[in-house]
Amino acid sequence: MSAASPSRRWLLVAAAVVALLLGAWVARSLLQGGANRDASTLLAVSLPDAEGVQQSLGQWRGKLLVVNFWATWCAPCREEMPMFVAAQKAHGAKGLQFVGVAVDEVPKVRQFAAEIGLNYPSLIGGFGALELSKALGNSLMALPFTIVVGRDGQVMHTQLGPLRKEQLEQMIEAGL
Repeated sequence: MSAASPSRRWLLVAAAVVALLLGAWVARSLLQGGANRDASTLLAVSLPDAEGVQQSLGQWRGKLLVVNFWATWCAPCREEMPMFVAAQKAHGAKGLQFVGVAVDEVPKVRQFAAEIGLNYPSLIGGFGALELSKALGNSLMALPFTIVVGRDGQVMHTQLGPLRKEQLEQMIEAGL
């Protein structure tokens, strides 16, 4: 084992603990909000991108925001993402913003992003992102899980499982 291995393990454990605490905070905030469909709690989430730079989902406030929890090991995730890439390309200039939250490791995310020509941010949540998705309504903690937030900051749609192309197009038309 290399000398960096214990440090790397420590960083992974620390990241998992932070993600779990973030998930618990989001869950508590959502429960306090009751039936309110306001997405301010989601927009307060901040995660690192593949380069390690913290990114707040709030930076995309005012756009039609599609937040997709995914992983490279999730076949339905891999199948729907090229559709998201195409939609981002077609509608990004009109105010559509996709953001992926990867339940995965940085090297795998980078490799898959290069393979499909990912044209939107993918934040790294690691396995703690499953807890976060649970707090946001993914009671089964399965993937893919998608949350669509309108320009008004209200949750328009949540879905466990892949989106169909027709569904996505309808939501984009309604939200833009």
